[in-house]
Amino acid sequence: MAHEHEPQGRLDELMREPYPLYARAQAAEGLVHVPELAAWLVARDADVREVLLRTEEFSSVNALRPDVMPSPAALAVLGGGFGGGPVVVVSDGERHQRLRAPLLRALSPARVAAAVPYARERAAALVDAFAKDGRAELMAAYAMRLPGEVIGRIVGLDPADVPLVVHGGYRAEELLFRPLPEDEQIAAAEDVVAMQHILDACARDRYSQPREDLATEIVASVAEPGHTELPLEQRHEAVAHLQNLLIAGHLTTTALIGTTVLHLLSHRDQWELLCARPDLIPAAVEEAARYDTALQGFRRVTTCPVTLAGTELPAGAELFVAFGAANRDASRHPRPDTFDITRDAPARHLAFGFGAHACVGAQLAREQLRITLEELTRRLPDLRLAEGRPVTMRPTMIHRSPEELHLTWAAS
Repeated sequence: MAHEHEPQGRLDELMREPYPLYARAQAAEGLVHVPELAAWLVARDADVREVLLRTEEFSSVNALRPDVMPSPAALAVLGGGFGGGPVVVVSDGERHQRLRAPLLRALSPARVAAAVPYARERAAALVDAFAKDGRAELMAAYAMRLPGEVIGRIVGLDPADVPLVVHGGYRAEELLFRPLPEDEQIAAAEDVVAMQHILDACARDRYSQPREDLATEIVASVAEPGHTELPLEQRHEAVAHLQNLLIAGHLTTTALIGTTVLHLLSHRDQWELLCARPDLIPAAVEEAARYDTALQGFRRVTTCPVTLAGTELPAGAELFVAFGAANRDASRHPRPDTFDITRDAPARHLAFGFGAHACVGAQLAREQLRITLEELTRRLPDLRLAEGRPVTMRPTMIHRSPEELHLTWAAS
């Protein structure tokens, strides 16, 4: 039976540590085809930017193509939920612009600025809960909580519903990107559907009673006026958008918090410099995002025969556009494998994408990471990685982060 697990094992290994593959791809002539990804790997900064700008030839329709097809039983459970319509990340052209517009309004600089006091308050409360203990597993105690609470507030969710929605987001990722036994697939599908029913109730409420929140913006963007209740088709569309936004809004930021703290503590001189010079926190945010990108990349598919980096691709060719690789490209970033928070011009990275599909929530993610580093450096300057607790990265290209991050410090 071992041979059946070998391809998945190789894929897991690649996803946990993709940087050696990226380096080989950057050194190669043209593009490299990676069987484990079933795609051509786009690894150089200039090539990644070219693909992201040529949206007519490199379509986003496969951006979230699952690595795993759920079993018929799991699909049957999902059939009792909502969503499944086109969402912004897998759309092109005019449809993409239409779907993106309410997100741009809802995550405008003014809206993000208005959310910062709440984010700061919640960050302080989460740290309060473990600061006196002398030890914590940061992912569960903090990183997996703050982003969900913040995006939940912006969307307008009842705070009591946020943990279920966050859990449903992780279960959706597991179901589509991890091989699970059928009973676990069914359980994951049930959790996803439970999340979708919460989002459907929210969408129906906002249709009848609009508020100043993102849920209302999204419902207004899909709804046809004149109905006493939100029609079923629009309910599916609204839930698809809300689910996509919430998952993107918390999983990526959670991953970014985890990898940032990991690399700062792994490079002790950088952590101590940051504690001594909090003015470097914005630069540390950018360097951490560049050095180990949470969203390693997205898929694209060619719509016609095209040449990229000297490689001729037919129509329908799948590509994995690796932001994480581009961020380690020596032609753009000198000493790319060095983690250095004093680096000049660190914001030229691609951690939040580029072009038409650049992340609309980038500023919100940056603010939460900045607040996190302010809290931790000020309150726990002697923070360290726990001895005897080696860090394992999650086997994913979408939300790269430590599975667990055990930390210690001198308890007060």
